[in-house]
Amino acid sequence: MTSIPLVVPRCTPRLICSTSPHRVAVARGPRLPASGKYIPRPFTCSHDYTPQTTWRASSNVPRPQQAAATQTMSSSAFKQRPSPAVPRPSSSVILVSPRNEILLLHRVKTSNSFASAHVFPGGNLSAQDGQCPPAEDLKRHDDGPWYRNAAIRELFEESGILLAKDKVSGKMLAVPEEQRESGRRAIHQNQTTFLEWLKQQSPNAVPDTDGLIPFTRWITPTTNSRRYTTQMYLYFLPLPAEAEKPVLDEIPSEGQREEIQVPTSDGGVEVTEARFLPASEWLQMAQRGDIILFPPQFLLLHLVAGFLDMEPRVAASLQELHRRRAKLTEFVSTGQPPWSEKCISPKMLRMSSDGRTVLALDQPGPELRGTDKQGETERVVLVKFKRGEARELEVRWKQDAFEAEAKSNL
Repeated sequence: MTSIPLVVPRCTPRLICSTSPHRVAVARGPRLPASGKYIPRPFTCSHDYTPQTTWRASSNVPRPQQAAATQTMSSSAFKQRPSPAVPRPSSSVILVSPRNEILLLHRVKTSNSFASAHVFPGGNLSAQDGQCPPAEDLKRHDDGPWYRNAAIRELFEESGILLAKDKVSGKMLAVPEEQRESGRRAIHQNQTTFLEWLKQQSPNAVPDTDGLIPFTRWITPTTNSRRYTTQMYLYFLPLPAEAEKPVLDEIPSEGQREEIQVPTSDGGVEVTEARFLPASEWLQMAQRGDIILFPPQFLLLHLVAGFLDMEPRVAASLQELHRRRAKLTEFVSTGQPPWSEKCISPKMLRMSSDGRTVLALDQPGPELRGTDKQGETERVVLVKFKRGEARELEVRWKQDAFEAEAKSNL
């Protein structure tokens, strides 16, 4: 019997890689000695190697490309988060009466913003107010004539109070109530503009925009679907001895509720309530739950009350009323930055131990990120939001709020 030699071909060398530093070996095929028994060849190492790419036997695609493809497929499976709404420009006025009281309007339940709340008079800018810079222009968030015109116009449309003067004499303009109501309706129905109507009352009549004192800007947080960039102003109505009687007769009496019919663009009306009260009394009503105030209104009333409502309040003389106004005006121009330039976009800082949200006021909003705009760094507002309402509001120094929270956790 002829013996047939057993021939075992050598295996082609294979490069073996893994994702961690490893050794690379050349694996050779098995050899059979003359005895015919299989003796495994030891796995030897030729050199150390750190791989750049990992390969899998089940795929011809490198793992980094597989990961990128997987990430693309995963992200496409989820809907992208929509971009924040562009803030609409608006203005608002903190109107101080001849007795240093503050005007608030009670919004109707059907209002698009701040429904059922008490707010300062104001609203969105209109084309008749001037050309506001576009959304991509940072000057859109600066004080300008378009914001001032809107503040005067909106105050007139919402409350019937006219802040206008004779540009020659400098005296406040007095217009009878019947003419003012007729003008408001014509403006709402787009039959005329506010400035056109004002010129009809007197050729020298101009809005008293110079009397407006900037007092913070507020940009709605990105969590809200309706966002605004609102310029707040402070305006002092003339003290009793500084104004003529026809002008004072236009202003609602302090503490007296006055229903105002606000014409709508479709010819209807919305009934709201206008009322002058001390800032401190508005704050007390909000803390008792009698009215709804949102953080911007609450904070600004808190600041104003610290100057206008000092004791004794009722017996304050004309000189004392004037002195308190001067102190408030001085305060608005102080701070880093001054309150006239602060830009605030409230942001949740934390939850307090009593379940209220602690709102930080130091951020200017995403539109102004990276600019020199700043908010209020020393104070925070505590608030409990419930069913779209703001309750249990309180203004605290930020340091005090943190210290109180630390003590409650002991």
